[in-house]
Amino acid sequence: MVTSKFLNPKNDVAFRKIFGSEKHKDILIHFINDVLDLHGPDKVKEVTFLSTIQDPDIACKKESIVDVLCTDQYGKQIIVEMQVAPREGFEKRAQYYAAKAYSRQLNAGQEIGARYQDLKAVIFIAITDYIVFPDKKDYLSNHIILDANTYTHDLQDFSFTFIELPKFKITAIEDLSTMVEKWCYFFRYASSTSEKDVSKILDSDLVIQRAYEALNRFNWSEMELLTYEQEIKRIMDNQAVEDYMKNQARKEGKIEGKIEGKIEGKIEGKIEGKIEGKIEGKIEIAQVMLQKGYPIDDIVLLTGLSSSHIEQLI
Repeated sequence: MVTSKFLNPKNDVAFRKIFGSEKHKDILIHFINDVLDLHGPDKVKEVTFLSTIQDPDIACKKESIVDVLCTDQYGKQIIVEMQVAPREGFEKRAQYYAAKAYSRQLNAGQEIGARYQDLKAVIFIAITDYIVFPDKKDYLSNHIILDANTYTHDLQDFSFTFIELPKFKITAIEDLSTMVEKWCYFFRYASSTSEKDVSKILDSDLVIQRAYEALNRFNWSEMELLTYEQEIKRIMDNQAVEDYMKNQARKEGKIEGKIEGKIEGKIEGKIEGKIEGKIEGKIEIAQVMLQKGYPIDDIVLLTGLSSSHIEQLI
């Protein structure tokens, strides 16, 4: 049952439609400036979209494909990535993506004599639907390279911004006060937000309004909706395979645990039985020696039992 006319912006197809297309370029620019808190000359005024395939040789493996890759008016490269499914080591993938974008500038310019000093900065923005940094409390974190002693920002060409949606706890529209909060609310709750609630969020912000309009299912063609639904199916299929593999691993683990438990139990039982048998034998010898009047010191020497243990037998 459809509860909202707005689609899910976390869906790859919807995300790229809103943030990776010429038609909605102003939405992407607005989003980048809001999230990075850019002002004055640092503010992004224009973007040019680049191929999202970082390495054609392995593109088929989806190992080096990002959602959005563009440059601003100064040539800085900006990567915007939506990650829904938990990926181990995603923070390392983020650095890999940034490094590929950085090095590709030099490779692309080899024919015209590109130099290292011509390399432009790379900005990586990730929105994740799971927690990447469990030890961090804030949903928004910015990562840059600093000198370990002086904390000076000498190496300025890489920066990483992560938005961890599960850490965003605002659920009441009335409590949204900043543009970053409105964007986070958009990503988390757009697909379950009514038109009446959207009007409370918009105020005079036309770009946020355009973002919601871009998610309006009635503005999508049949082919676009089909592609959107196929992406949902792909995610569900992948999740089903992953769940199956986990269940199989649990079953195999239980069987192995039972087998190991039985083997260990038999071994431990045999060892304990032998030990108990030896002790009982020593006690019987000690009792006979006591009856015959042997000194306790001699009994200790012969049986290995403690003098206190032997005294208890008297």
